[in-house]
Amino acid sequence: MNATQPEVAVRPATPGDRDALLELWSVAAENDARPVDTPEAVARLLQRDPGACLVAESEARLVGSVIAGWDGWRAHLYRLAVHPDHRRRGIARRLLDAAEERLVDLGATRADAMVLSTNALGRQLWSGLGYVEQQEWRRWVKPLKDRKSTRLNSSHRCLVCRLLLE
Repeated sequence: MNATQPEVAVRPATPGDRDALLELWSVAAENDARPVDTPEAVARLLQRDPGACLVAESEARLVGSVIAGWDGWRAHLYRLAVHPDHRRRGIARRLLDAAEERLVDLGATRADAMVLSTNALGRQLWSGLGYVEQQEWRRWVKPLKDRKSTRLNSSHRCLVCRLLLE
């Protein structure tokens, strides 16, 4: 880092970072083909695993983030984002170094990252940091938002069916 660039610190996110994270992701992250981020979702993440979301801070402003998720079996990296005004300064590398260190400390031996196939900048970054695209895998997703109401309707139908069959 040269003398004209302010210091950047990488640290775990705190609940007080929630709104700044959402703002950062709105300008710096992949937002296509994904659910909208909410303050409640960020709060749940920070409560469930306080060390998972790492942020880069410069002059009291969040300029980068990564989520290093570990479920005890696999390590996943999400939301690697650097504010456009702070790119090409090594911030993404510092965030990933910290994320990988966290994951190794937890017992991970491999990490994966999700990157949109149309994100040329992201693909170049991940490749440059040693990650390799796995052509043989595809991601399968299903929204779970309405699962509770579906389950209630299904249970209700079963009860109706039982009453009709009696």
